[in-house]
Amino acid sequence: MASSEFFNSLLAQHPVLVVDDESDNLDAFRFNFKRVFQLHTAASGEEALAVLRQHDIAAIVTDQRMPKMSGLEFLKAARALRPDAVGIILTAFTDVEVLIDAINLGHIYRYITKPWDAQEVKGVLTQAIERFSLRRENGRLREQLEQYAGYLNREMHGEFDFGQIIGEAATLKEVLTKVEQVAPTHSTVLLRGETGTGKELVAHAIHINSPREAKPFVRVNCAALATGVLESELFGHEKGAFTGAVARRPGRFELADGGTLFLDEVGELPMDVQVKLLRVLQEREFERVGGTDTLQVDVRVVSATHRDLEAQIVDGKFREDLYYRLNVFPILLPPLRDRLEDLPRLVEHFVAKFNRTTGKTVRGFDPAAIGALTSYSWPGNVRELENVVERAIIVARGAEVAATDLDLGTRAQRVLPTPAAGIPVALPAGGGSKPLQARLQEQERNEIVAAIERNTGNIAGAARALGINRSTLYYRLRKHGLDHLLPTKPGE
Repeated sequence: MASSEFFNSLLAQHPVLVVDDESDNLDAFRFNFKRVFQLHTAASGEEALAVLRQHDIAAIVTDQRMPKMSGLEFLKAARALRPDAVGIILTAFTDVEVLIDAINLGHIYRYITKPWDAQEVKGVLTQAIERFSLRRENGRLREQLEQYAGYLNREMHGEFDFGQIIGEAATLKEVLTKVEQVAPTHSTVLLRGETGTGKELVAHAIHINSPREAKPFVRVNCAALATGVLESELFGHEKGAFTGAVARRPGRFELADGGTLFLDEVGELPMDVQVKLLRVLQEREFERVGGTDTLQVDVRVVSATHRDLEAQIVDGKFREDLYYRLNVFPILLPPLRDRLEDLPRLVEHFVAKFNRTTGKTVRGFDPAAIGALTSYSWPGNVRELENVVERAIIVARGAEVAATDLDLGTRAQRVLPTPAAGIPVALPAGGGSKPLQARLQEQERNEIVAAIERNTGNIAGAARALGINRSTLYYRLRKHGLDHLLPTKPGE
């Protein structure tokens, strides 16, 4: 829709009420504006109040001098019914000082002297409708923020805490230790890991254990929004910045002022938005889309990605300077296949959750079902496990979930990939045994050492050969006690 068509549509969809005790004046309004505005008319204040009870009016034009009820008196009564409606007074008398006082007090928006000019009235009414639209938008935004604040309060003082990050595996404990270290600071955090490993959960834990816990925690999924929309979502826009921008709108940085902004899938940011994000991180300032005023904010940024940002830098898809700004305190979240000892506790947690939501009373998973779960590769990690448990609870016919109740997708259920090399290893139907797990670990260690040797000690080259990112390789080197192979210089 063209901008002029959109604007005319905006005027037509917001009704205008004209109040005047002289029928000729009402006829003149109908003649001049019936094709522009959605008009309602009334010959007295009492009649106009009845109209307001039935219709959502955007702007009110009323004569000042009317029998029984003056224009100002009527608008005072109208505000009780339609507080967002914008009031305009028509006057032919010498009460301008009274009207100016009313404007200063916010009781009316404007006054127009008689005899009125059609173009002037149209301009004032157009501005009044824009003002009404802005009031409604601000009211909607306030309501959303109040609801969001209530949601945050419930999460901060309810069940959401470190206890929601479930597990005892050493890899997970290392993550929680890092969260405890960085949460009390104001440092920028980069969460890395495969999809479904719980990056948003960790980001929220950082926020609620920080000095910013009473301020907003605002999320943005950078992969879910188109480039133009993403820029407006992050930085806001001014009225008229683009077609459909009928009012100024704050962006997520403004909404997160004093709190934490979580940029999920930050590796998907287009280059032009990366430039603007870099400036906010460096200078703590930005301009809204279509605006010239420079705004300053105090926001802690926690970002997350499953992408290999180092490889994206090499490919020219991610700015190296932005990477260093985001990667102040990196935390690598382990995949579920590296913490299978936590799987029974996770299953127990999800069983309790979905018993509540489905009204079922399933006790848990029988041994065969647990064996099937531990033999699966979990490419979707904890998120996939949650979905599998939910479906199993729904279809379970007995007191426990059986292996036949599981749906592990179209992938082979008895295949656990070797994480480093990506080589599938068939497991026996009864699940993995400790000797097999030990052999898998040894095979992974040997693959890593061989890759590093083939690349003459270059970690970046070895990571590419193994099909993993450099941070994951660092983690696996430490896991296997190969710290002596870690590079002594950055970028090696």
